[in-house]
Amino acid sequence: MSKPELSLFSYEILGLVGRHGAGAHDLLRMARRGRILDWAGESQYYVEPKRLARLGYLEARPEPGKTRPRTVYSLTDKGLRAIREYAGTPVALTPFKSEALLRLLLADLAGEDVTRASLITLRDDIAELMPRLRESAQAADALPHRRKYLLLVNRFLERLVELHLELVDEVERELSGSGREYGA
Repeated sequence: MSKPELSLFSYEILGLVGRHGAGAHDLLRMARRGRILDWAGESQYYVEPKRLARLGYLEARPEPGKTRPRTVYSLTDKGLRAIREYAGTPVALTPFKSEALLRLLLADLAGEDVTRASLITLRDDIAELMPRLRESAQAADALPHRRKYLLLVNRFLERLVELHLELVDEVERELSGSGREYGA
């Protein structure tokens, strides 16, 4: 059973800290590497580890940094127990936020032409994202104890991105430029 003081983001932070520990900047860098799993604002990657340390899920220790001391977090026994308890709970589909799907839900109000044109730009975003996913897959080699799991996640994300490309193709076919708009 998940703990009420721990959110999905809390578990993400605990997982990113992992066995070897990480600083807040490391957590942000890991989340941003693939970008598609970057769920929170930048400041949250600095605030949440502090909160988890206050609650006893993480331990904070100072270490020398490049320009000033930095705080490195590591899992406590309580944090590891929380992860293990959470991992044993049933999985449900997380509510899915998608700008592409929202644009389609608004198409009758905004117009098909503008919706089609905006969704086609998703190809450029995907072209920028795919190399990041490939880099994430390569970076998994540096974490042999997590490699198998990271690659499973990465392959799923690649398929999710490919599904978005299929959506763009479908939008191009279905929203053929009729110019239909709300009230027209």
